[in-house]
Amino acid sequence: MRIDILSVVPELLDSPLSYSIVGRAIKKGLVEIHVHNIRKHGIGPRQTVDDYCYGGDAGMVMMVEPVFKMINELTAERHYDEIIYMSPDGEQLTQGISNELSLKENIIILCGHYKGIDERIREHLITREISVGDYVVSGGEIPAALLADSIVRLIPGALTDETSALSDSFQDGLVSPPVYTRPAEFNGWKVPDVLLSGNPRLIQDWQMQQAVERTRRLRPYLLDEQSE
Repeated sequence: MRIDILSVVPELLDSPLSYSIVGRAIKKGLVEIHVHNIRKHGIGPRQTVDDYCYGGDAGMVMMVEPVFKMINELTAERHYDEIIYMSPDGEQLTQGISNELSLKENIIILCGHYKGIDERIREHLITREISVGDYVVSGGEIPAALLADSIVRLIPGALTDETSALSDSFQDGLVSPPVYTRPAEFNGWKVPDVLLSGNPRLIQDWQMQQAVERTRRLRPYLLDEQSE
């Protein structure tokens, strides 16, 4: 799998993509992640990538030409399954979306900055818009790193125990049940007896009950979606 991330501040992506699961997946050759500086195609001697809003609104807007040239350069080399724009008003990222994207071969992720990007980019170049929540951050770099992480960890071989991802929150439409490790008792706080019973059937039943109860309390809409 190959992920190309387009940014005007590529340095923000150095650390998130170099360590832990993503970093190991890159070293194993399971995924290629290339970060591109859009300023490469900036306008004029200062490599300008932004300009004032038409209409007089406050804030600067990413210009269409540098982004077009950057995407055109990449798509001339290979086919991309998705060209994604990280946008606060895109479809909200879910585990299902990450599962779907993990099966793709080549993806471009465009990081917005300033007031946003020229609407013509969204109309003519972007195939999908994804949001990490109903809030605004300074740029799309952190959301892009979050999306990349959620995808890469699902690639076979990225996790030491591949079955671990199958029990993550939201994989089965539920919040994960509570988890515990040693010691069995600390400061008077005990691990539930059922988890120490050694009975797989009882443990699975308890985990399912806990997952449903937690989902009802924390994400009730997930249960509503399953009942539709």
